[in-house]
Amino acid sequence: MPFFSMIFSWWNSATWGTWVTTWLRGSPVGSDAFGNRYYQNKDGSRRWVIYNGTVEASRVPPDWHGWLHHTYAEPPTTAPFKTKAFEAAHKPNMTGTDGAYRPGGSLAGQGQRPPATGDYQAWKPE
Repeated sequence: MPFFSMIFSWWNSATWGTWVTTWLRGSPVGSDAFGNRYYQNKDGSRRWVIYNGTVEASRVPPDWHGWLHHTYAEPPTTAPFKTKAFEAAHKPNMTGTDGAYRPGGSLAGQGQRPPATGDYQAWKPE
């Protein structure tokens, strides 16, 4: 990681202050499938994440989100989520990327609107 981007931006990864705090006071708790690493202080009252890449909150899976916000006392490394068969895997917000949802009539999609079906009558003022 370039040194200047770490000093002058917070959206590329952790800032130098977060790295110092993690190094001095943090104890590692675990990591997720996206490569994000999770830490807490000695007494467990503060919890934080160091993102693998761009800092984007939607990249935190639900089980780790619950642990970060003190909803769950135990991290997913010791008490994993019990997932149901119908649940889809977590996917981060894809807005602004090539993986974003683009409906059929949008300009970013195919660019062709479907033809009118005739079930709509335009309003005409009298």
